Amino acid sequence: MIMAEIIILAGVVFFSRYFFLAPGVPFRPGAGLQRFLSYSGPAVLTVIWAPIVFMPDQKLWMNWHNPYLWSALLAGLIAWKTKNVLFTTISSMTVFLVLHLWVLPDV
Repeated sequence: MIMAEIIILAGVVFFSRYFFLAPGVPFRPGAGLQRFLSYSGPAVLTVIWAPIVFMPDQKLWMNWHNPYLWSALLAGLIAWKTKNVLFTTISSMTVFLVLHLWVLPDV
């Protein structure tokens, strides 16, 4: 039963991607649908990073001793200013490492 569910869900994911990306399919979404779908990437990324930043130990951690919070704020600022993904990733990871190992090690 579980294998059947996995196969069915894999088919749903594949065909939903294929439907929008295949050049031979005559469907072209309208401007409203394209605008609506443009929010799916940021929504999925927020679902991924928000629990990591605000709940690293499965409980809410909202104070200034949270190295995840500082690194996320820095990453947002750098991404906004530079628009460079590689620089944003490396610099925010470096700041997190420094904060986590040396500045706030006992937290």
